[in-house]
Amino acid sequence: MSACGSDDDALTFFFAANPEEADARMRIVNAFQREHPGIRVRTILAGGDPTQQMSTFCAGGKCPDVLMAWEFNYAGLADRGVLLDLNTLLDRDRQFAAALRADSIPALYETFGFNGGQYAFPEQWSGAFLFYNTRIFAEAGVAPPPGRWETPWTFDEFLATAAALTRRSGSGRVTQWGFVDTWSPPYSAALFGMNNGVPWAVPRVNPTHLNFDDDDFLAGIQFYADLAGVHRVAPAAADTQSISTMGLFTAGNAAMALGGHWRYQTFVQADDLEFDVAVLPTGPAAAAKGMAAQSAIGSTGLAIAADSRHREQAWEFLKFAAGPVGQSLIGESGLFVPVLRSAIDTPGFTAAHSGIRNLAVLTGGPAHSEGLPISPDWQKVHALMDRAIGPVLRGKRPAASLKRGLTPQIDEVLATA
Repeated sequence: MSACGSDDDALTFFFAANPEEADARMRIVNAFQREHPGIRVRTILAGGDPTQQMSTFCAGGKCPDVLMAWEFNYAGLADRGVLLDLNTLLDRDRQFAAALRADSIPALYETFGFNGGQYAFPEQWSGAFLFYNTRIFAEAGVAPPPGRWETPWTFDEFLATAAALTRRSGSGRVTQWGFVDTWSPPYSAALFGMNNGVPWAVPRVNPTHLNFDDDDFLAGIQFYADLAGVHRVAPAAADTQSISTMGLFTAGNAAMALGGHWRYQTFVQADDLEFDVAVLPTGPAAAAKGMAAQSAIGSTGLAIAADSRHREQAWEFLKFAAGPVGQSLIGESGLFVPVLRSAIDTPGFTAAHSGIRNLAVLTGGPAHSEGLPISPDWQKVHALMDRAIGPVLRGKRPAASLKRGLTPQIDEVLATA
């Protein structure tokens, strides 16, 4: 994909996207070029593993000027000197810096702050929440889930709802699931742990310990695992071999689906699917603390390569894409939830979600999100977490086993970060 051919003098922009997301990106690129006709932009669409692809580009001296950054991988790139500390540019562009910080949601902006540097500007919020099939709820006479983060429901209420909406044939085969997960199960399990009143880590940036040994955090993980393994209101891996969890919800064979805004376009384009969005449930430990429901921050950002030959042009592009104009275009596209308050509260964003009654789940999501850990060694942590949580989710081990089996390994990795 290229916006302006392969001119070596062009500003290069590397990003990952599905076709719908790529179209939204090009809207921003094209609008930027209309406003800055002297800056040529060449887009590079990622393939395969974007992190590995970026590392290969940059190690070979061909690092793109502007890079899409993920909250989980940017710290490693920043630690290796691949990304430019944007504070060097913010310090000389004080008017923009002040306006951006005033309009930003602090938790999102701070997601890309590492070791005193600001290595990217957030460009979208992609935290997880619930989609629910309004027709299934109405036909079953079940009350819909809450639509505001400040008024969550409980784990018990969530389970009762999922059980009431799970249907089985005479032979016992499930024909309609109460709940499906369209995200990453290990992360979703930790999200339930977080919604039992315990953050993943304190501090969030450069933690030396994660809370996989905290009893309340583990209780949330166990509750999530039991949805499939004990209560059978959610499919196990064997139940999704012929159809994905996405397919189950899209086809009307699931009442609720955990996912992020990245699923919205798929669901809104599905035939005969009526849905809305809702907040996640909270566990007893969170209720005892009077906590609101929380999402994961989930964000991508835009960064500039430290060795970019087009630093000034790249800076103009970041200001446009992460500023009010670009963020308004993102909101109007309906593909992402923007990260600036001014863009979230626009008629364009509301119009792009005309079928959603509980719009506060989206507009309030960024401010009700708990940050996930930021570490340059997160890929190693992810591998350990994925391997250890898998047996818990399959019902082979209790969540309590993570105290001995996972926590010491993660601590060892983080201690040497």
